[in-house]
Amino acid sequence: MDRDIPEGTTEGDPAGIPEGIADDLQDCVRTLALRSPDHRRVGPFVLRYNPDWDIPPANYAIPDAGAAPTKAEIDELVAAFRELERVPRLEFQPACAPELEPALLAAGFTVERRAPLMACAPGGLREPGPVDGIAFGEPADDAAYAAAASVQNLAYGGTGEANAGAIRWLRTAAAGGGVAGIATDTADGTTVGAGGCSVPVDGLSELAGLAVAASHRRRGIGGGLSAYLTATAFARGCRLVWLEPADASIERIYAGIGYRRVSEKVDISLAP
Repeated sequence: MDRDIPEGTTEGDPAGIPEGIADDLQDCVRTLALRSPDHRRVGPFVLRYNPDWDIPPANYAIPDAGAAPTKAEIDELVAAFRELERVPRLEFQPACAPELEPALLAAGFTVERRAPLMACAPGGLREPGPVDGIAFGEPADDAAYAAAASVQNLAYGGTGEANAGAIRWLRTAAAGGGVAGIATDTADGTTVGAGGCSVPVDGLSELAGLAVAASHRRRGIGGGLSAYLTATAFARGCRLVWLEPADASIERIYAGIGYRRVSEKVDISLAP
């Protein structure tokens, strides 16, 4: 497929990323969805539903490997989303289910975005130097988790309130062998960055929810916190950390600490 590869990235694996990792990543996402307490099985899909977190990235369906749904199965999935008052939406790697995207487009779905997936193995991580005036660590109490979720909420277009779903995700990650991380301004103790690495599945963990307060951007905090999260996940036994960069500028930050493109995913949804 035609893709512009930012300077400093490569296709394939220069540092311990195995061949065929795309299938493993898709299996990881499906397994985490099946473990979520409110998921639903609908035909060849797992619908991941968050009752207290209504943003689209927290509510989506994942196909089984090689899924080739009938129109009736797609209609059943749409009905399940409508019943839950969520936008019918899927996230998946087209290579893992080649017949799925054409079937969804024929049913009226529209592609929201295509994005690379990047991964890093222990041998590929390049940790940046310290960030002046910033300390990286893990939330130690309820207030710290709430502050982390508030930074994430505001950075992703919310009001800055601590969302219960975001707090639960961070706590679940930390308790299940993943990581919840924060960046703290050492001058006043304010939480200015947050993110996490998910509960690992077969040694694979997703780095997600990375956010930096607007007042502290362009200081290297995003790269520093990402490296901290990644290194901590490796120290806890993860063999690979992967992520989805929001745009090309963010992709360059991750490439700078050793992440490499390994696949491509698509987000696709049906308008109300």
